[in-house]
Amino acid sequence: MHKYIFFTLLILLASSCKSTKTISAGEANYKLSTRQLIKENAKQAARFKTLQAKLKITYLQNEKEQTHAVSFRAKKDEILWISATFSVIRAKVTPEKVSFYNKLDNTYFEGDYAYLSDLLGTDLDFQKVQNLLLGETLFSLKDDTYFSSIRDSLYVLQPKKQRELFEIFFLLDPSHFKVKSQQISQPKEFRILQIDYLSYQKVGSQTLPEHIKINAVEANEEAIIKLEFKNVLLNEDLRFPFKIPSGFKEIKL
Repeated sequence: MHKYIFFTLLILLASSCKSTKTISAGEANYKLSTRQLIKENAKQAARFKTLQAKLKITYLQNEKEQTHAVSFRAKKDEILWISATFSVIRAKVTPEKVSFYNKLDNTYFEGDYAYLSDLLGTDLDFQKVQNLLLGETLFSLKDDTYFSSIRDSLYVLQPKKQRELFEIFFLLDPSHFKVKSQQISQPKEFRILQIDYLSYQKVGSQTLPEHIKINAVEANEEAIIKLEFKNVLLNEDLRFPFKIPSGFKEIKL
């Protein structure tokens, strides 16, 4: 249960809106250069101050499935906050640390991103998690030299020289230049992280994820998380209350 809670808390940022429209597929332009492709992708970066939503989370592992609905709030680049019904579970995530408590067993956790990084097989921090969940590349396209190709009507971006310990592939949707899928693999460790954006929607002038599927595979073990985002409001005045109840027992993950 602790493993599930911790894993879920750190992957909770994406959005939809009460006036949204699912985006249909487009066709790739073979004349578009890699530089132009990266520029178009950058134009689609999510821009908002705050976000609140109802979030449905489905977690599958070892043929067991759990589904939960939570309230979610975010202050972009600063805070991710969730609360389950009756505040049974509440979390506050910042670039510095992760905190959550669970009233079901009177426990709490405070720590960093090391556990999630180990679980998914790649170094993660607040910015990477936020990018992942907004349909943006996990690693900045400005930090490396990429080349592009077209596969199955999608743009494919990959570093001209793959990193020593893992390989990266970004697939962009020609309809809006956001990420359709991003894949990070560690062949020597038999680890694969794949994030698929099953659908996007238009929220005002922004293109944001609607359904996301995350697969984390290590050897013969696989964990799947599906996220569905509803009833999102942007740029409202929000509070992020969080206080660990007295007497709760700290857990180590």
